[in-house]
Amino acid sequence: MNTKKFIFGGIAGGIINFLLGWVFYGMLFTEQFPASEDMNIVLIFLGCITFGFMLSYIYAKWANINTLNGGLMAGVIMGLFLGLWSNFFQHAMSDEPNIQLMLLDVGISIASGAISGAGIGFVNSKVK
Repeated sequence: MNTKKFIFGGIAGGIINFLLGWVFYGMLFTEQFPASEDMNIVLIFLGCITFGFMLSYIYAKWANINTLNGGLMAGVIMGLFLGLWSNFFQHAMSDEPNIQLMLLDVGISIASGAISGAGIGFVNSKVK
């Protein structure tokens, strides 16, 4: 595994994911996903960095993804499965699951995964 690709890709993917979360959840869909007063931005950032490193690890270690398009396509699939996974569990604990809200969040996960993955693929194409 190319360690430089893993590190630079993970940082880039995490920062992209963090900024996309701010756009999607903090600007575009605030009515559907209202901010909590107890929100901890540091933990949110660490979660986004973790996501970036997870994708970067898969790309660098197992999938050898080194292009923007390859990163985008893999990010779509990862975003889909992670979005479904987290929403199934989250809505399983709800008294009245909201399928429309669930589908919206899965769509956001797909878009975030795709764009973060494309960023990682792009970074991987530039790191030697």
